[in-house]
Amino acid sequence: MIKIKWFKGQWLHITFSKTLLYLVMLALVAFTALPLVYVVVTAFKPLDELFVYPPRFYVKHPTTQNFSDLVVSLGSSTVPFTRYIFNSILVTIATVVLTVIVCSLAAYALVKFKPKGGKLLFDLILIALMFSPHVTKIPSYLIINKLNLVNTYGALVLPSIAVAYNCFLMRQFIQQYPDELIEAARIDGAGEFRIFIQMVMPALAPAWSTLVVFSFVSSWNDYFSPLIYITSQAMKTLPLALKTIGSGIARAGAMNAASLLTAAPTIIIFTIMQGHVMETMTYSGIKG
Repeated sequence: MIKIKWFKGQWLHITFSKTLLYLVMLALVAFTALPLVYVVVTAFKPLDELFVYPPRFYVKHPTTQNFSDLVVSLGSSTVPFTRYIFNSILVTIATVVLTVIVCSLAAYALVKFKPKGGKLLFDLILIALMFSPHVTKIPSYLIINKLNLVNTYGALVLPSIAVAYNCFLMRQFIQQYPDELIEAARIDGAGEFRIFIQMVMPALAPAWSTLVVFSFVSSWNDYFSPLIYITSQAMKTLPLALKTIGSGIARAGAMNAASLLTAAPTIIIFTIMQGHVMETMTYSGIKG
């Protein structure tokens, strides 16, 4: 055993077993990160390095030409490339904000107010978890069509707000919030909305932070919904627009740049909120 004086005079005990464990974990982390590193590296490879044989993991002469080719491939005089980015950002932000609000309020009402038929509603939520989202696309389209929302932002946002898993996740956390604190706030004269905003939501930060991550990733990467709800070029989101780049040697660099552009926001969001996500996964199943 080796002792090293650490921060604030504390002693760090280093043993052979701990060292071996950390080395193995670092190797696993590095191995897991290789695909992400490869996506980043490939996005900056010039065409001659993309098709070199045998393939190289690293890039010798980085270039941003692939991103220029991507903008040229998707941009036009009528619909610029920035329009697709704007559509994706608008739809994703609206979906994330509304999902957090609706699912949190729904779970809070089910758990703390215990309305008549609340158990039946929760059973329906559990039943909905058994179905693939693609199964509900036909009835969702019929409803969107009846509401005259086809080819609008509402068609992309509304079906993604009240997600069964998100309601279930929030319910698991709200169940653990003490009823005594809510009753004490009511006695002090606080309204229900104030209790929810100032007391319950701050305590549920890990849960709704996880909702933000899940909703963001799902909405940002959603290709199928715009495909069936959107008919005009100007309303397309980035994932759907990227599918029109095409294939071939000339577009290979643009496709690699598109892969990085699609993956980067989700990686950034998860990196920022990964602590809350891990905490949620640890505690969400304590009470059923």
